Amino acid sequence: MAAAVPVSYHGAITKAECEAMLGKKNKNGAYLIRESETIQGAMCLCVYKQKVVYTYRVLKTHSGHYTLMTAGGIEETHFKNLEDLIRHYKKKNQGLAMHLRHSVKRKTAMLIKQPAEPQSMAEPQRMAEPQRMAEPQRMAEPQRMAEPQRMAEPQRMAEPEEPDYEEPDYENVSDTDYVEVLPE
Repeated sequence: MAAAVPVSYHGAITKAECEAMLGKKNKNGAYLIRESETIQGAMCLCVYKQKVVYTYRVLKTHSGHYTLMTAGGIEETHFKNLEDLIRHYKKKNQGLAMHLRHSVKRKTAMLIKQPAEPQSMAEPQRMAEPQRMAEPQRMAEPQRMAEPQRMAEPQRMAEPEEPDYEEPDYENVSDTDYVEVLPE
């Protein structure tokens, strides 16, 4: 069975895509939830504040509740679902860089798949009926290949352009803190 997710859940988008979406919204408190790229099964709550995106890891506990990963010594708060988590962090002063204000909505509906329950050993599994093989098909006559065509002359690559700026020459800088010591 699959559970419905909030419209702010965007699934497996990259960190760069997330930052682009939040930057496009350009509102303090804009947020979305995405899949974590580094921890399988975890999600990220991403919040925009003054041109910076803050990312908080959302973990699902063994009991099925959601919690934000916290620093050591800070008590974790558990939520039954993502909607409750979002509702809680919409309140000011809950530990985020900015409280949640503007949901960045996805364009299509999504579902989070619940892990499949293992089948009990009491229920025997039915074997599938063997499939009857299809009749062999007669192969088509081989086709005659077309005449080979002459290859085009290789193109020369354009020379890379020099950058518009000059790289600093640190060895010949006169305003340096170093003093050259010569032997006497």
